[in-house]
Amino acid sequence: MNCIFCKIIHGDISAKILKETSHSICFMDAFPLAKGHVLIIPKNHHEKIQDMSSDENIDVFSLVHTMISKIDSITGSTLVAIHNGKDAGQEIPHVHVHLVPRSNSDSAGPIHSMFDSSSSLSEFEIEKYYDHLKF
Repeated sequence: MNCIFCKIIHGDISAKILKETSHSICFMDAFPLAKGHVLIIPKNHHEKIQDMSSDENIDVFSLVHTMISKIDSITGSTLVAIHNGKDAGQEIPHVHVHLVPRSNSDSAGPIHSMFDSSSSLSEFEIEKYYDHLKF
């Protein structure tokens, strides 16, 4: 397999591994956006969260929960980010959760700063997506 994360899991590429569980692994990001930026990934290769089993989901997000206090201790706040698919900005097609220490001075801004604020939905469009998404 040509997946860099799978190569880390199999020991073909070294990484600064912080914690490992039965279904997931946490390690330092090789190209950190901030001091203490880590990634949490499932050990099995899945491109999207919905492709993971319930046990894998529980394990990955339990590890997020475990690690977030450690990350928070760096600056007091942590960005939790997941790009779920290529069009969402996912660069490596293997589920990965970013935990990035954040501070007021990092100039990264809130999630709404990532998008063109001039685009808006009509009431009709909001209702259409509401109907589509509700259970």
